[in-house]
Amino acid sequence: MQNTSILRRTALACGIALLAAGSAFADPSYPNKPITMVIGYPPGGSTDLIGRMVGTELATRLGQPVVIENLGGAGGAIGAQKVAKANPDGYTIMVGANNELAIARLINKSVKYSIQDFTALGLVASQPMVLVASQKAGVKNTAEFIAAVAKNPGKFSYGSSGVGTALHLAGETVQDQGNLKMTHIPYRGVAPLTTDLVGNNIEYGVFVLSSGLPQIQSGKVIALGTTEAKRSAITPDIPALSENPAFKNVDLGSWFAMMGPANLPKPIQDKLKKALSDTLASADFRKKLAATGSTVMDQKVDPAKFIDAEIAKYAKIVDIAKIED
Repeated sequence: MQNTSILRRTALACGIALLAAGSAFADPSYPNKPITMVIGYPPGGSTDLIGRMVGTELATRLGQPVVIENLGGAGGAIGAQKVAKANPDGYTIMVGANNELAIARLINKSVKYSIQDFTALGLVASQPMVLVASQKAGVKNTAEFIAAVAKNPGKFSYGSSGVGTALHLAGETVQDQGNLKMTHIPYRGVAPLTTDLVGNNIEYGVFVLSSGLPQIQSGKVIALGTTEAKRSAITPDIPALSENPAFKNVDLGSWFAMMGPANLPKPIQDKLKKALSDTLASADFRKKLAATGSTVMDQKVDPAKFIDAEIAKYAKIVDIAKIED
């Protein structure tokens, strides 16, 4: 009798748990309230810009407001952590970048989430990074850059927006593949890096293309090459670094993906994925995206597999460069 009672209580508890877990499945009205989109950076950066553009489109297509929550810190990891721990009901999502989704956990031991704590809803956009030289450096192209740095190992410095960022890892890749030696100077964001490059206080730097374009177009810094395998359609006049034989294997970009918490119910996934897919297919949206220096990513690529491959790629760079935060 006692065993029967225990079994009944266990079955009841399991039933309640299943009902709770399946409650999102049972709600055909999703979404019926505002959705929070977490951005792991302060307003104004590339991830914030892309996230806001996507959020505006999702709101129109889903019929509910998409509220942007900027939660900066730890290279996007604080915002990502919130989404990883969120209730998987579709009301907390994020647009994140490679920093927090592929790199952070490789470098920062305090990052407790992994990519398995997310549901990949879709790849959004990518843009290359760009290696630039200050006027002080006195070089105009990759051949001159290689000659100058190779002749003076350790003499020159390059700046990025911080330790362990995609910009930092791009700089380390350039050093490794070109067999070069420079000193990395981590800045607290792109703004102080820009100030020092324009002020000729540092020789080289790595920008996300959209962040570097104003200084490149004004002639304040010299674009040496972009970091994806081919030239960007946005800046066809800037060569890809890979065009120089020393950098033939350089192929890194800054990418953005829409994610939700793990265990997001399939009906909710499907609604979010369709809204994103319709957004990315819009000619008007693509035109706006191009103005930021970004292009829509190949929607035939499985986002989860893509991110896994990126993690593996960055892990090799972190290991070679012995990067620790």
